[in-house]
Amino acid sequence: MLTRSQGDDKETTLRRSALRWPVLIIAFVLSLPSLTGCAIDKGTALASDFEEAWAGTPDVAKIHTTKNNTLPFKGSSTGTLILKDGTSADRVTKLVGEMREYVARHAKISGRIAADGITFTVVADERRTGEVLALWRSLTADDRVSAADINDEPWKKATDRWRIEVTAVDAAGALAVFKDMYAKGDRHRPLAGVMVLRVRGPGLFVESDFNDGFPAEAIAAYEAVLAQYPVVGAGLRRDAVSGSAVSIVVAEGVDRDRAVELARSAAPNLGTAVEVTSDRAG
Repeated sequence: MLTRSQGDDKETTLRRSALRWPVLIIAFVLSLPSLTGCAIDKGTALASDFEEAWAGTPDVAKIHTTKNNTLPFKGSSTGTLILKDGTSADRVTKLVGEMREYVARHAKISGRIAADGITFTVVADERRTGEVLALWRSLTADDRVSAADINDEPWKKATDRWRIEVTAVDAAGALAVFKDMYAKGDRHRPLAGVMVLRVRGPGLFVESDFNDGFPAEAIAAYEAVLAQYPVVGAGLRRDAVSGSAVSIVVAEGVDRDRAVELARSAAPNLGTAVEVTSDRAG
């Protein structure tokens, strides 16, 4: 049997424990960010850090960020510096160097720069960053190009992978730029590694084949028709089955059957993946 003194001691202990639990819970909740080294919405916190780090940077007109809060305490962010019109190439180069050092220190932040209509990702690897900067220079000097986006896109084990999308002023320019992007030692220096390349212009959309290679047959089919007939529009797209699919629209009144024959003869391995239709919209 408990004595009165023992009972009082037990009651006091229980009371102290009851008072201590709320304090411990509050302390635990408050300590969570420090224990994990990040905020609950990490993507939001990373975006805020990026904006704070680059705020007030000379020649930066605007900062755009994305917030990806995947799970509590996990996430990522992409920050883009939109530069002022007329920013010199030397200044862009300097900012690229600073951005490369920044993303090297912040693994969950992707850094991008938009200058002269070209937006590109800056990665921690110095060689790859040098290559993308060289491509930015050549694209901005090409009067056939009106805009472009160069984005780092690793996939499975292919870490050196870029997705490049270019907008050209016209169909002829689109095809010429696409060919240049694959040529070695030509106007545009190709990026190392596997890449997805898409170039579009009024009347033409062309992209790398399903194996991220040069779609030689698809282009041959398009050029065979173009050499004989006026082409209103064409799409040379990747296709999981054939490797590439060709859709060509010829002007109304053109001998469509003959155009189909020309296209499929130039791309015998694509077969029915090559389609030719007539423009009857007008």
